[in-house]
Amino acid sequence: MEITYYGRDDWPLYAVSLGSGPPLVLLHGGGPDHHSLIPLSERLADRHTIILPDVRGYGRSACTDPARHTWTQYSDDVAALLDHLGFQRAVVGGTGLGATITQRTCLEHSGRVRAAILISVEDIEDDEAKQAEIAFMDAFAERVRTDGIEAAWAPVLPELAPIIGTLVRDAIPRSDPASIAAAAAIGHDRSFRSVDELAAITTPTLVFPGMDQRHPTELAENAAHVLPNGRLAPLSLSDTLRTAEDLADAFAPAIRRFLAEHHLY
Repeated sequence: MEITYYGRDDWPLYAVSLGSGPPLVLLHGGGPDHHSLIPLSERLADRHTIILPDVRGYGRSACTDPARHTWTQYSDDVAALLDHLGFQRAVVGGTGLGATITQRTCLEHSGRVRAAILISVEDIEDDEAKQAEIAFMDAFAERVRTDGIEAAWAPVLPELAPIIGTLVRDAIPRSDPASIAAAAAIGHDRSFRSVDELAAITTPTLVFPGMDQRHPTELAENAAHVLPNGRLAPLSLSDTLRTAEDLADAFAPAIRRFLAEHHLY
């Protein structure tokens, strides 16, 4: 089912849903769109209504205003989606960017999240690293504007997990360059200043580590330790995962066990 809804700033946004049962929102990473999580959703849709938004700025949720790309706006978009669908609470999860949005939603809309699933958790930078992140994202946006999305990603993807390259390249034809450039403004906002801030997230949380410098394994391990009800998943991203189907085959069983153990079916 296709869904058109509006953020709390009245910006039009897009999502799809499949399956039936209690709601589970899955948010894609920065670069791909909701298509990247369809295989995983299909493996969970027998017991859940899976809701797959195109995160603001990506896919059919194009948003070309850089000022509208903040972590609070992204978490508000999740709450607006639940409001639109008539769900008071849902399990929320995501990959990369989507994992950060999930964490922020747990903090800013804590009563709306029954449990959280974090896949390939993004780094939490210190002050010096944050300045480097801002410069990196600004340079990325400029390459998008001058050379296009594919050229902008070219120097970045070799440093990331192989699956990220697959999912990003698949989404490029469905992406609006002006919107992708605007979305890079999120680099100027700060998700967290320290992993210790995650101690305020009390919802049950399953954490799958990433494997590259932007999604460091150690950070995910620390997050699982700091989260009061956090659990480190028994597997992480690896070089063997190359496609969305690979991701689904590897991670769906652990997610199903986690949801069943917390009686979230």
